[in-house]
Amino acid sequence: MERNTSQQHVDQTSKVGEDKPKEQFVQSVFESIATKYDLMNDILSFRRHKAWRKFTMAKMNVRPGQNALDLCCGTCDWTLSIAEASGTGDIVGLDFSPGMLEVGRNKIKSHQLEDIITLVEGNAMSLPFEDHRFDYVTIGFGLRNVPDLVQVLHEMKRVVKPGGMVVCLELSKPTWQPFKGIYYFYFQKVLPSLGKLFASRYEQYKWLPDSLAMFPGRDELAAIFQQVGLQQVEAHSLTGGIAALHIGIKES
Repeated sequence: MERNTSQQHVDQTSKVGEDKPKEQFVQSVFESIATKYDLMNDILSFRRHKAWRKFTMAKMNVRPGQNALDLCCGTCDWTLSIAEASGTGDIVGLDFSPGMLEVGRNKIKSHQLEDIITLVEGNAMSLPFEDHRFDYVTIGFGLRNVPDLVQVLHEMKRVVKPGGMVVCLELSKPTWQPFKGIYYFYFQKVLPSLGKLFASRYEQYKWLPDSLAMFPGRDELAAIFQQVGLQQVEAHSLTGGIAALHIGIKES
């Protein structure tokens, strides 16, 4: 029954916008906002995304020399954090937006981490890596954007090593009032206007609330982690539930 619920979610989100395939539409969104992405993240999350990533890194406890794959890496903030923690490991960032990767590539150069980080333009639905390669496979604020989140989680599980960690940091849904009402008003009414003001993009930021509305809540996503075969699943609510961290371990 739970598997059917997941599939229903996939069907409902397979197309967005003007009947464009979701993947094509999302790619066009991120190409159009790439140069303003970091600024808008700070504004729209009140800089909380930095605290969420810091909490996530503490939970991951990356050790020197470990390797990782960061999916939907965007402008590479999380990729850089993982690389700095690993120090000498092989860190790969993958994204399907050339514009986002270009911004990330410039950051990597400024941090002088070109020898550690490799950027790949690719599709999270079909990863170009062998089985059991990475100690960690992460996805930050990208799982709600893919056509089939269950397929992506299967791919993440496939390429992580036995005993390795699958990590998802994503926006979520507050569950308690009055914060829930205030948050949804901000997200649905204020956020698109801020996108227009600071990034000259209204429709792209109007789409973000729609993508969250169709995304599973924290407990539902934890159940999907278990369905794909991940063990010791953790689900952490962040900032009143507006974001959530999910962690699962591949069976040794």
